[in-house]
Amino acid sequence: MKIQWYPGHMTKAKRAMSDAIKLVDIIIEMADARAPEATRNPEIMELGSNKSRIIILNKADLSDESANNRWASHYKEQGYECMFMDSRKKNGVNALIKAIENVSKDKRERDAKRGIKNRPVRAMVAGIPNVGKSTLINSVSGRAMAKTGNKPGVTKGNQWIKLKGQVELLDTPGILWPKFEDQEVALNLAFTRAIKDEILDVETLGLRLIEKLMEIAPDLLMERYKLESIGPQGIDTMEAIGRKRGFILGNRELDYTRIATTVLNEFREGKIGKIV
Repeated sequence: MKIQWYPGHMTKAKRAMSDAIKLVDIIIEMADARAPEATRNPEIMELGSNKSRIIILNKADLSDESANNRWASHYKEQGYECMFMDSRKKNGVNALIKAIENVSKDKRERDAKRGIKNRPVRAMVAGIPNVGKSTLINSVSGRAMAKTGNKPGVTKGNQWIKLKGQVELLDTPGILWPKFEDQEVALNLAFTRAIKDEILDVETLGLRLIEKLMEIAPDLLMERYKLESIGPQGIDTMEAIGRKRGFILGNRELDYTRIATTVLNEFREGKIGKIV
């Protein structure tokens, strides 16, 4: 299964983002804590290369804490402010405001020397689809300013949001890049639903996720589906899950679509465990 997805509206969104870059002081780049590097768009990294940057690894409630800490150290070594968040909860708001204040300190000091007062700090919230940008906007603003949804492509255009104090956030649509050179990256994007299930072969995607979990989290996989052992091949484990859950069709054949959909959904909901 070769994965490519770059709908036309993303080209338009990238142009709008390129135009808006010059209006902001900070890039708040959101990625998925379960697959940090795969869910960072290289084009967004390039667009904001001359701007201060905060990397938010969102959905940290679904990821392993020890792996989170290693990723945070990795990005901080590169000179980035890095923080973890569950954007559905408001308890990260103060931490984000503090991070914005930290990275904008030099800018505010330059303004003060020039006699510029009360000039807002402007930050662009950018990232791939379905990473939680609009949910973050709503959490930090305290009201439903941005449309949200558990699927890619909900935000269609740029939206400016004013926060308490002198901070303005620009919410932008999620964009991917035109070609996935590394299909391992593409699979990680699909596992975390940055790519629509509707354009994918879900049975194969579910099988690939099972194979990945057999490699990196076999104990969690066995515990969740009450398996006595992991099969020699991914298809063996997939069929064992189907039999344990009773996903049998009328002709006594396994319902592979239901198995795949179940494993994908339970991974995305954190029911299999905290995995990076």
